[in-house]
Amino acid sequence: MDNRVDDLRSHLNYEPHNLPFGTSGRRGPVAHLTQLEVYINVLAEARYLQSLDASEGGIRGGEEFYLAYDLRPSSTRYVAEQQGRGEIVQAAERAARDSGMRTVNLGPLPTPALMHYAVGTGKGSLMVTGSHIPFDRNGYKLNTSRGELLKHHEEPVNRTVQQVREEIYGQPFRDSLFDQCGRFREGHCELPPVDPRGRRAYVERYADFFEGASLAGKRILVYQHSAVGSDLLVEILRTFQAEVIPAGRSEQFVPIDTENIDAAQLAVIQALADSAAEQYGPLDAVVSTDGDSDRPLILGVDRGRVRFFSGDLVGMIVAEYLGAASVVVPVSCNDAIDRGSLARVTEPKTRIGSPYVIAGMQAAARRGRQRICGWEANGGFLTGSDLERNGKVLTALATRDAMLPILCVLFSAAQANVSLPGLFANLPPRFGCAALLKNFPRSVSQRIMTAFTPTAGDGRLEDIRGRLQVFFPPETGFSQIRSIDYTDGIRITFTNGDVAHFRPSGNADEFRCYAVAGTAARADAIARMATAEPDGIMRRMERSAR
Repeated sequence: MDNRVDDLRSHLNYEPHNLPFGTSGRRGPVAHLTQLEVYINVLAEARYLQSLDASEGGIRGGEEFYLAYDLRPSSTRYVAEQQGRGEIVQAAERAARDSGMRTVNLGPLPTPALMHYAVGTGKGSLMVTGSHIPFDRNGYKLNTSRGELLKHHEEPVNRTVQQVREEIYGQPFRDSLFDQCGRFREGHCELPPVDPRGRRAYVERYADFFEGASLAGKRILVYQHSAVGSDLLVEILRTFQAEVIPAGRSEQFVPIDTENIDAAQLAVIQALADSAAEQYGPLDAVVSTDGDSDRPLILGVDRGRVRFFSGDLVGMIVAEYLGAASVVVPVSCNDAIDRGSLARVTEPKTRIGSPYVIAGMQAAARRGRQRICGWEANGGFLTGSDLERNGKVLTALATRDAMLPILCVLFSAAQANVSLPGLFANLPPRFGCAALLKNFPRSVSQRIMTAFTPTAGDGRLEDIRGRLQVFFPPETGFSQIRSIDYTDGIRITFTNGDVAHFRPSGNADEFRCYAVAGTAARADAIARMATAEPDGIMRRMERSAR
């Protein structure tokens, strides 16, 4: 008799989709994120961490294991519109518990707050979040006891996932935790009560390090939308005597991509700023974060108009304020860093994604560097070593954080007694703009990458340079291509200083363009030309690569 007809896999009434690693963590459409798939992956990753030595971030059965989550509907409840999928936290919690861990629910919390507490206590952790991507997607990041899972972990983790997948799929259906839809048979599961220790520790981290600093007299709008850290941001800013105006809270999830703030989102923020200024008086700044509050959104106010500052420029202000002696950034960052005071302490540029920035910081530490930090174009700021300031120590936190850059920018402007636009005006005059095409299949964007990327020894570089030049004619303001960088995607630098960088998203079906130029208008124009429909640069590249 063939027992396979009675196993779990044979009874599933849908075709499972494996949950892949993205740029950082595992992400996918909620419709594919069955509790069964989440359970398989989390159980495997927990077992993998249990196989590691503590010095490598290993964990041990019976230890506390911390969980937190953002405010996406699917994180904690079933969503009818997404084929009834959801309760992802519950699936992750059960998997961690079944691996022998003692799970602790830290509740809705910023990713960096979870990481600060977990790493500070030497324990593993897991954050359920889709970060900035649309609400119909979600995912999670499992962390070692020393920090994020890094790229070299992914292959052995995936081998363990395959073993666990075969084990779970092969269980007799009658004995399985899951029904034919991939949901827990028992239905809705309540999470353990929320433990407040993680939240308290995050507030104390900044209240202690910046003790004595003041934002008194500063009127700051906090755009709350659906960010999980919105109330924490208000609390921490008020700790430093700022007048804080919370606004724009939304019960519906709002996907804020701090790399791609478009005109519609700026209009929403401008309307909130206008209303607040009319009621309370002129504003000094507008601040916010993305969904899981690991990326900052910082806007100055110039004669009543809000002005967005990109995350790569924010990182420069923060690094200078903290006295960084070694900085690591990905290749997508604004090249203003190469033209100012930080150029002498900038390490080799990395690929895009926090795991690569972390690896770069670790390499800098091995070379004996001190006061190490890093950031991404989205503004997420990481510290690769402890930092001392005014007798206080900020412990290293090698994961993206939104709170630190927001505070440092505001304190820096207050200390210099200048507005935020005045503060950023001191940076080298290089301006960036990011844009993207949504619903752009990764298979198509990868085909473009292949078509315009040479391989070692194939002699195609000059031919590729000529083919690319066609997309950038002189009548649109472009000069000759000076260089092409393939560190991550295709980054084209022109002799007039313009930069156009193309790269598939690591987390979604999106094709991104990062533009840099000597004026904001020119950077915006490059981004518009790249993403124009139906005949922009990216669409023409797509047709050429068929």
